[in-house]
Amino acid sequence: MNRTIIITGASRGIGRAAALRFATENDRLILAGNYSLDALETLKTEVSALGAEAAIFTGDLSETETCSALSAFAAKQFGTPDILVNNAGISHVELFQDSTDDNYLSILHTNLSSAIRLTKAVLPSMIARHSGRIINLSSVHGLYGASCETEYSVTKGGIIAFTRSLAKELAPSGIQVNCIAPGAIDTEMNNNLTPEEKEALCEEIPAGRFGTPQEVAELISMLASAPAYLTGAVIPIDGGWN
Repeated sequence: MNRTIIITGASRGIGRAAALRFATENDRLILAGNYSLDALETLKTEVSALGAEAAIFTGDLSETETCSALSAFAAKQFGTPDILVNNAGISHVELFQDSTDDNYLSILHTNLSSAIRLTKAVLPSMIARHSGRIINLSSVHGLYGASCETEYSVTKGGIIAFTRSLAKELAPSGIQVNCIAPGAIDTEMNNNLTPEEKEALCEEIPAGRFGTPQEVAELISMLASAPAYLTGAVIPIDGGWN
């Protein structure tokens, strides 16, 4: 296929699994992250072993200039991006009344502003070519909210609104915008839970377990090849939890 794909938050979890999934299709990957250069280098080696090309980009995607630089870097490395996977995200678990402005701004800019700014950076080339796919990672908490993760839920709800609005705007330009809302997935983000808390949560999930990053990556891959008429969708992958 030789598609050029940008994946943010690629160093771990869902982003890492998505990179490995796309590598099996011989796509050209831009692996973007902020701090984990060693993890990105390891991932690049694994991707290359699967026969795909990859390049690494590091920087704070909450800044407009960094998003513009990433878009230019991708175009220089492999050509106009075909697919953008907005996956970067963080979470703080705390009572809303205890949250600080610094925590709020960190979550807001990492989870929501980065997706908006990077999408804006890659759009001109997609519009000019009249094709492109944008896949945003939200959360079931963006659909239903979560106690002690209010600000995280707000940003993930923003991703959903961003997806639905932009899909309507870009459909005439042949660009699809879709969203995935994972439930409880076995990633580092959920390592704050104790074994007892994880067990109790699994009892609430009809599937009886956490999902895997690989399962979410498979859904990302499906959206990357979905019929052109599918746009503006928000697809939960939560084992029947909600």
